[in-house]
Amino acid sequence: MNILLDPNVSYFLLVLGIFLAALALVSPGTGMLEVGALFLVALAAYGAYNLGVNVWALIVLLLAVLLYFYAIRAKRRSLFLAFSILGLIGGSAFLFTDGWKPLVNPIFTAIVSVLSAGSMWLMINKALEAHQRQPYHALDALIGQVGEAKTRIHDEGSVQVAGELWSARSLKPIQPGSHVRVVKREGFVLLVTSDEEMSEK
Repeated sequence: MNILLDPNVSYFLLVLGIFLAALALVSPGTGMLEVGALFLVALAAYGAYNLGVNVWALIVLLLAVLLYFYAIRAKRRSLFLAFSILGLIGGSAFLFTDGWKPLVNPIFTAIVSVLSAGSMWLMINKALEAHQRQPYHALDALIGQVGEAKTRIHDEGSVQVAGELWSARSLKPIQPGSHVRVVKREGFVLLVTSDEEMSEK
C-alpha cells in the first residue's frame, strides 16, 4: 500500500475517481461507473489521510462539485461546467502540499489536467445533449401505418412497420405475409388488423 502514499498516485486516483463520478451522474446505467468511482476515491482518501490535506484545496474541490451539479441544469451550462472543471483540477492539484508548494509533479499535473478536462468536457456535454435530444422515432406516428406480418399474429407475433420489426398482436388471426395496419400502440407492442379487414369497413 506504500504506492498509495505517493502524492502523484493519490492525485491521479482522485482525478480519475472524480471523472468517473461525473460521467456516472450524467449517464447512469449498470452501476459500474459508480462502483469504479467509489473504489478510486476510497484509495485516494487513504493516501490523503496519510499525506495530510490542504484544507483550502478541499474547499475548492467541494465548491467545484456543487457548481458541477448546478451546471447540469443551468441554461449557460458550458460556462458553469468550465468553472467546475477548473475548480476540480485546481483543488485536486493543490490537495497535497508542503506549505503552498504542491507535492504532485507539476508536469504530471499539467498533463493529467489537460487530458481529464478535455475528456470530461467532451463526454459530459455529449451525454447531456443526448439526454435532452428528442427521440428520433415518434412512436405514436406508427398508428395508421401499413406494414407486413412476418409471423402469424394473434396473441403475439411480429410485423415489419416503418422499416423496423415490431412485436404485435391482433384481435383476429393474421397469416404471415399479410398487409397489416397499426390501429393502436401498447408500449412497444403494436395492435394491428389486416389491411383487407380495414378496407371492408
